Amino acid sequence: MIAELTDFGAWFMQISQFHYLPLTPIFFSFLIGIFFILLIVVELRLLRYAYLSLGLSPRGALMLLLATLVGSFFNIPVAQLPPERMVSNRVVDFFGMQYAVPLVDLSQPVIAVNIGGAVIPTLMSIYLLARLNLWGKGLLATAIVALIIHWLANPVPGLGIAVPVFEPAIITAIVALVLSRRDAAPLAYIAGGLGTLIGADITNLDKVRGLGAPIASIGGAGTFDGIFLTGIMAVLLASLVSRPRMAASS
Repeated sequence: MIAELTDFGAWFMQISQFHYLPLTPIFFSFLIGIFFILLIVVELRLLRYAYLSLGLSPRGALMLLLATLVGSFFNIPVAQLPPERMVSNRVVDFFGMQYAVPLVDLSQPVIAVNIGGAVIPTLMSIYLLARLNLWGKGLLATAIVALIIHWLANPVPGLGIAVPVFEPAIITAIVALVLSRRDAAPLAYIAGGLGTLIGADITNLDKVRGLGAPIASIGGAGTFDGIFLTGIMAVLLASLVSRPRMAASS
């Protein structure tokens, strides 16, 4: 029995290493503050048409953003890289943001997938593509954004791949508006999430080795803040001049 408890404790400690805030607490609190400001504004129904443009009810959109925030803490390990000297338990500054490098006890770097920054945006994007039949425009917008974000992405020692925080939101809003004013809001969400994941993380996986990042999280530290703000800023920017769609529910 004691041996079983010891094995469970070791397993739990191993798994817990993959779950951590992608930003330092003060910067993550900044994102939470934006969420609560948005919550107040939505309850006042000042942004109702912005979320109708996305094809969601206002509260449905808030639940999506809340799930994205909570999910950012969780990473699913998917692959291991060859052993290298790794950075651990420090803060990395990049374009005014502070990213947390977790305290880990790993012999090899791990590639992981972040729930809030990769899984949820991908599933939501696929839902929007299918529900609104935006496959052509959506894939084109994603490809354009991915190319631009790939050019902007930077390998950062100890962290992995990072992009400037506001560029994804601004770029996706412009691309979405150029392709379709009516569907600008859902296109912005789709291209912002998938385009950032593909352009920043997936197409740069070959650059992760040698950076000393213990956990290279797809959609996590380095890109999560940009993806989260894209879910807010790009949709709002695009929907200001697009014709709202009816939400699936009130």
